[in-house]
Amino acid sequence: MLVGTPRGFADMLRYGWDMDPEQAFLARDDDGTAVGLLVVSLPTYDNTNHVWFDLSVHPDHRDGTVAAALIEYVEQLGRDNGRTMIGYGGFDLPEAIALAEKHGYEQKAIEVNRRQDLTGLDWSVVQSVYDEAVAASTAYELVTLTGALPDDMLDGMIAVTASINDAPKDDLDIEDDVYSTERLRAYEEAQAKSDHTIHRVVAREKATGALAGHTVIAVERERPHIGHQHDTAVSREHRGHRLGALLKSAMLLELRDAEPALSQVDTWNAESNDHMIGINEQLNYKIVARILAYQKAV
Repeated sequence: MLVGTPRGFADMLRYGWDMDPEQAFLARDDDGTAVGLLVVSLPTYDNTNHVWFDLSVHPDHRDGTVAAALIEYVEQLGRDNGRTMIGYGGFDLPEAIALAEKHGYEQKAIEVNRRQDLTGLDWSVVQSVYDEAVAASTAYELVTLTGALPDDMLDGMIAVTASINDAPKDDLDIEDDVYSTERLRAYEEAQAKSDHTIHRVVAREKATGALAGHTVIAVERERPHIGHQHDTAVSREHRGHRLGALLKSAMLLELRDAEPALSQVDTWNAESNDHMIGINEQLNYKIVARILAYQKAV
């Protein structure tokens, strides 16, 4: 899985994904040596009864004591903030599974990290996917954008962005994400302050001008060879025209010129999201890691 940088970690604590930053807590032993790290998210836009956390423990201190102390801390933090559901993700490894079971967490979903190697990409395949999708979506046109959305597209993008709620949630006890113009602008602000360049391709219905779908990739300026797939969604009333394939293949063709240093793009999907996974695999995404998502009521 992709390892972050100190600067990227600091930006996450300052700005988060959309100006809703996470918190971090460092565990030290009696000598002051760092032995564990707890990263906590208390959502404020939606799912405000939830806490999500990740934890890391130094290899020399993995007897379960440090992990137990961190889990106890985050559960109490949740109670103190009126949260009733605690969730976290652990690698699909025996140690992580055992830790979850020991502390009463129930597996609810499987998330898969896939990576696209652009250096080994067969661009003729990308072009073929694009050409076939264009033929199936003649009622639509594409708009390519870099950076912030223009004001006249902002309202229309709320419903398009909210279409991500139709992606599989499996057994996770979560509400739909809630979007607004303020949250879309907050996302753009957080990405800009984190020195990420946002690239968008938006599908628009020719006859009505209605925005139908979008795909978003953010490229790190600190490491311009690394891109992150942030979103791909098509509004329900516009599905069945291969817009997902159109958007993703068009994005790759755009990035080939716009980001010449870009060599890899990471994406995350629920393992059960067969439709999007099919498109990703057609475009040469390969599995890097599997994360098991757990929840526990407190």
